[in-house]
Amino acid sequence: MGSVNNPFEGNSLGRVASKSITYVAGTTGAIATVAIFTVTGTVAVRIFGVCTTALTSGGVATIEVGVTGSTAILIALSTATDIIANEIWVDATPTLLVDAVPAAVVIGGGLDINQKITDATITGGVMVYYCLWEPLSAGATVVAA
Repeated sequence: MGSVNNPFEGNSLGRVASKSITYVAGTTGAIATVAIFTVTGTVAVRIFGVCTTALTSGGVATIEVGVTGSTAILIALSTATDIIANEIWVDATPTLLVDAVPAAVVIGGGLDINQKITDATITGGVMVYYCLWEPLSAGATVVAA
């Protein structure tokens, strides 16, 4: 039996999709759940955000990344204004330096990867999301929504 690519070992997820979001209160920063990546089939993913301009809010906006039914499975709920320029967002505590990529998660059935903003709008800032992914089923893909 030949070797099999194990998407859970090391950094073996070789494909990359990215999406930049510039937050504006009435549109991209509104309280809502929106798709950031469209998933087809079954994939293994690792996801993180890189903040290029600090996030701002007129209230206490919170933000998380996940899928329908598990809205914070990929990036834990965080206070938006705690995410500042040059920080990497992989969990509830954004930081300037991350010593390990997030754990791989398998997404089946074509569930899209969503960003959920709650409690208040995000009025400004820029986040670039990166999704490292690998197909597990024939024809599986991840693309920016």
